[in-house]
Amino acid sequence: MTTDREQAIFEAAIKLGALYHQWVGAPVSRASAASLESAIEKSVILQPYVEEISVRLDRSLMAPNEFGYSEVRGLMFHVELVTRVGFSYCQARLSPKDDYPFMEIVSCNDAGKNSPD
Repeated sequence: MTTDREQAIFEAAIKLGALYHQWVGAPVSRASAASLESAIEKSVILQPYVEEISVRLDRSLMAPNEFGYSEVRGLMFHVELVTRVGFSYCQARLSPKDDYPFMEIVSCNDAGKNSPD
């Protein structure tokens, strides 16, 4: 049996991985970036245990192709999210680190356990 804290961490990690793989390759332009950021946020916030999410795409990495748009790349993501299971919260992030789209747990609390000590 997992604790609420462990489940909150798992939920944060799986949400970031799914977000990354779902949206990489999506068509985007500087003009449409804000609406795509909003669509990603509105999609992820619907999922169980997600309390907060913020998505920003690095527009400086958007080089239009001959048809006037770019494709979302992993290094464009700047995502912060918070998951909650019971009374346990987990804050996680997806952002570039050393030229890699790095996912990490930023913080989590130890409140709430599924089993008594």
